Amino acid sequence: MLKARHPLAILFVCIVALVASILAFNALFQIALIALVCVALVAFNRTSPLVLGALMLPFALFGFGFLTTSVFFRQESDFAVKMAGEALLQSSGFSAGLVLFFRAIACGMVSAFFALTTDPGAFVRALMVSAKLPPRIGYSLFAAMQLVPDLAAEAQQMRIAHAMKAGRPPRRIPGPVQVFRLVIPLLAYAVRRAGRTAIALEARGLSPKGPRTVLNAPRFRRGDGVFVIIGLAAIGLCGVTLL
Repeated sequence: MLKARHPLAILFVCIVALVASILAFNALFQIALIALVCVALVAFNRTSPLVLGALMLPFALFGFGFLTTSVFFRQESDFAVKMAGEALLQSSGFSAGLVLFFRAIACGMVSAFFALTTDPGAFVRALMVSAKLPPRIGYSLFAAMQLVPDLAAEAQQMRIAHAMKAGRPPRRIPGPVQVFRLVIPLLAYAVRRAGRTAIALEARGLSPKGPRTVLNAPRFRRGDGVFVIIGLAAIGLCGVTLL
């Protein structure tokens, strides 16, 4: 259901949620926003809770750094200390750090919502049609999206070649030495691929002027407006925790 919505509508709701999370220095608001996004992804996007937990782990570690810094090095701004003093917890340093911890997870959850519900190709096409993104930038993004999986496949081929040369099976996780040996060949491959892509775009007459047809570009529908209204209302309901 969520993947059928217009990418720019999803982007607008996510930006509003991120701005609200940054401006609201309140742990309950961050928790409510996290719960809202989790319910939306699990109920309407069929996303596994385990996948959400794995995606939020880096943001939780990042927020834990904020928490420990706030507790052990209490150098918050006057506004942060004042707002944290109004929380239920008595320690202003712990309260401020807790808000920052949940804020990092909330921002990560909103970012995951956009990534899990938006097709990258449809997003670029929507930017080109609705946001007037220059064709050179749009097709460069398309080329980059095609380069990433090819780069991973090329790295795997190089690892297999190195393992065959050494007479042993390839390691599941490459070590630091092997990663260093892959950097320069992969960089050369990426530069060579980028040059070929640029020549191909020029050969096909890619220019910033003139009309251009974009196939399979998403169009705004009535459901997109309903999604924006419901999304903004849900974020507004999270703001009840600020009262």
